[in-house]
Amino acid sequence: MSGFTAGRHILPEPERAQNVVTSVGIGDQTTPFEPVRPIEPPAGAPNVVIVVMDDLGFGTSSSYGGPCLMPAADRLAEGGLRYTRFHVTALCSPTRQAMLTGRNHHSVGMGGTTEMATSAPGYNGFRPRSAATLAQILQGNGYSTAAFGKWHQTPPREISAVGPFERWPTGEGFDHFYGFMGAEMNHWYPLLYEGTTPVEPDRRPEDGYHLSEDLADRAIDWVRTQRTLTPDRPFFTYLAFGASHAPLHVAPEWQRKYRGSFDHGWDRQRELTLARQKELGVVPDTAELAPWADGVPHWAELSENQRALAVRFMETFAGFTEHADAQVGRFVDALAELGELDNTLFVYLLGDNGASGEGGIEGTVVEHRLGHGIVDDPDEMITQLDAIGDPSTYPIAPAGWALALNTPYQWTKQVASHFGGTRDGLIVHWPQQVADRGGLRHQFHHVIDVLPTVLDCVGVPQPTSVNGVVQQPVEGTSMRYTFDAPGAADRRRTQYFEMCGNRGIYHENWMAVTRHGTPWEMVPTEGRPFSADVWELYDLEADWTQAHDLAWKEPERLRALQELFLIEAAKHKVFPLDDRVTERENPTLAGRVDLIGARRSVTYRGRMRRFTEETTPNVKNRSHSIVADIEIPTDVSGVIISQGGRFGGWSLYCADGHACYAYNFFGLRVYRVRTRAALPPGRHEIRMDFQYDGGGVGKGGAVVLTVDGEKQAEGRVEQTIPYYFSFDETLDVGVDLGTPVVDDYPVIDNEFRGTVHTVRVDLGDGATDGAAGGDGGLHRRVMTSQ
Repeated sequence: MSGFTAGRHILPEPERAQNVVTSVGIGDQTTPFEPVRPIEPPAGAPNVVIVVMDDLGFGTSSSYGGPCLMPAADRLAEGGLRYTRFHVTALCSPTRQAMLTGRNHHSVGMGGTTEMATSAPGYNGFRPRSAATLAQILQGNGYSTAAFGKWHQTPPREISAVGPFERWPTGEGFDHFYGFMGAEMNHWYPLLYEGTTPVEPDRRPEDGYHLSEDLADRAIDWVRTQRTLTPDRPFFTYLAFGASHAPLHVAPEWQRKYRGSFDHGWDRQRELTLARQKELGVVPDTAELAPWADGVPHWAELSENQRALAVRFMETFAGFTEHADAQVGRFVDALAELGELDNTLFVYLLGDNGASGEGGIEGTVVEHRLGHGIVDDPDEMITQLDAIGDPSTYPIAPAGWALALNTPYQWTKQVASHFGGTRDGLIVHWPQQVADRGGLRHQFHHVIDVLPTVLDCVGVPQPTSVNGVVQQPVEGTSMRYTFDAPGAADRRRTQYFEMCGNRGIYHENWMAVTRHGTPWEMVPTEGRPFSADVWELYDLEADWTQAHDLAWKEPERLRALQELFLIEAAKHKVFPLDDRVTERENPTLAGRVDLIGARRSVTYRGRMRRFTEETTPNVKNRSHSIVADIEIPTDVSGVIISQGGRFGGWSLYCADGHACYAYNFFGLRVYRVRTRAALPPGRHEIRMDFQYDGGGVGKGGAVVLTVDGEKQAEGRVEQTIPYYFSFDETLDVGVDLGTPVVDDYPVIDNEFRGTVHTVRVDLGDGATDGAAGGDGGLHRRVMTSQ
């Protein structure tokens, strides 16, 4: 029996009726039974590969005239198509959710990153079951499916050992997953998952380990295994690199390849990139550089140290980017070796948003400092020049380079109103069906168009029901009509944009936009109503780069587009617009459910580990106690409990037989308290009491260490971290995974040399118990730099 019941409109395939039983014994059965067979894919269906790079801009890659050499992208572009007017949502989670569901990001609850979720329907961070993912659809049509790398689509409270796992990759249609769940990851010491199981690499930087290489290795191994075991079944591989999102981590030899390449600075780089873009034809000859962003200095205005640092940051970014593309090249080579490249629809998205301006004016060697309003002094940072990119740093480049990498457009990531935040390169490679090798396509398209394009190429319909849930309409439009028709009229005539209050509306080559915020402002303007935002108007037929605002000239057209935005925004759950910053960190005020909730005490037991920050008691901005029940041999050492790492966090540990507490303030200062007497062998209660000073967030406090009820040490922490210790590190019992909070113990090899029975975290009162505030809105960037 062959064919797919219900015409592939209902997934999973409805169960088939079996022949009736006609006898008691099998030997007398008159009609044969049908074996249960695997789901049959469409005849001749191609393999599907989607590769996503992180935080690139339109003018970053060599394929689009940029300074970062990307040979794999160039190779795929030469054998496929480059789209020159392709758009994303301006932020990580929303672009990924929109791409994998074929619906606008607000329509599927992802109006911001997962960490910014509220209770509003367009912003709750939960994909509705009525919007099945591309992986679920292909899996339901007989494909093998696997995802590697960055996910960033699961509600943070569900990233734990107890799930639920419905919104993890393996719950959203992928048979296999290997990667990380959050916004970013340390590429030297990553904390990863295989399926839903926490894993750590078995190699280290000194052994030559790097996350980008690891992801490619795993993807190659999976495809090879899939072709060996199920050669008649097509596969879908989703490979999402952490590069080139911060932290900019890459080996020195890749960084050195670009030594001296950026000494001319970002202003000159924009000119060079635009000239190259015109040569390639990815922008018209009439394209102009869009206006420079207010508040960002020109190259000539920088000091000598600022320029030296900016050059090194950009060399690191470029090396990081090329290195990641080299891993794509290895994956492409593996497909070719298997004889699968020609029959693979390969979609290479060169960015999930524009290049990031969240590095501020100078950039930083530790990203989280800037997120909390701490700006590194270039005259001090210059002493770390040669360390940038190595495991001792967690760098992000200055905003000036982001503007250059988004050439010829204005603004950056987060700014959904302007193409610097939303226009990225897209390469489609499918030799069996794309004859126009090296062709350019100038039709206006959006990331929601990827899913319907893939389904169109594969030959399956958009399902009407998945897992018993009626499906909401797919909002994207297939791009396959462009494959053989470079001059075809646009089929996407209207598209809204919104992120963090920045918004725009495109309709038939006209665009009205308004910018509400500035990504690199340490203290954003507060209290400005949306009604006060100034709208701009652009004729994209004559003005490719949004360089000339015509709002003054055509007020009626502007008004009509503003009304169209209201219609589209209402239809897709964009309202109410939400520019709250401080409140959205607090689950209660944001209106989302918190895993810990109102609990004031949580008890951990030995060897419990890998708790993300959203699933742990919040010890920030409040008094708290850590009470550990341990049993030790002679001269004990190792970590009892830790949270965070080298770039911010705290640790309770033993060193040389003494109990110690350390608080790491962004790697700038480490405060230590150590018991005066060594611990004798046996069972002990170690207690750390932190008495918060109060008076706002990020203040200091007094530390008291007690052993078996006797005060053994006291000290002070003068400054604390108010919002996030880390986006990538975890709370661990009996070890400090990832990078170490303090250098009193080694990296990774720091397990407690005794027994940790329990560790209890007790929370007192603090600044977070009332209305979150007192920071002037500084943590906006903590929540949006993801």
